[in-house]
Amino acid sequence: MPGAALVELVLRAGDEVGCGRLEELTLQAPLVVPQVGAVRLQVSVGEADAEGRRAVGIHSRPHDPAGVGTGEWTVHADGVLVEADVDVVPVACVEVWPPQGAGVVGVGDFYEVLAGRGFDYGPVFRGLRRVWRRGDEVFAEVALPEEVADAADAFGLHPA
Repeated sequence: MPGAALVELVLRAGDEVGCGRLEELTLQAPLVVPQVGAVRLQVSVGEADAEGRRAVGIHSRPHDPAGVGTGEWTVHADGVLVEADVDVVPVACVEVWPPQGAGVVGVGDFYEVLAGRGFDYGPVFRGLRRVWRRGDEVFAEVALPEEVADAADAFGLHPA
């Protein structure tokens, strides 16, 4: 399941408790949905702390046809939700764009290289426009293709 889908699940759960803004989300393990069978999925939202922040988590475990979950729960993501009017301070901010001291990285065959490694993305998921590198840091410009940009407001985070 794509990370954007996990974000969408978390935002929807947050809406239920009045915390519809995601402050942070750490992906712990991939959520693999089997071609045959199912998984039991759980999105949990904790009690609000003194600042109104709530812990959130996404867990799954195998599901059998009898309707009983089996095995241990796997943690796929955990994070923090806040009320929509709480200011979220970015972890890092780039004052100048493109970033000073960063070198341009060619992206011409990026998707072909990924496809060769087994990651074949359709046209909607090909939004990488430009990339720069400065040491271990990578900066990117990414945009939705025009044909789907109008539908972006239907999501907390568009899957692409």
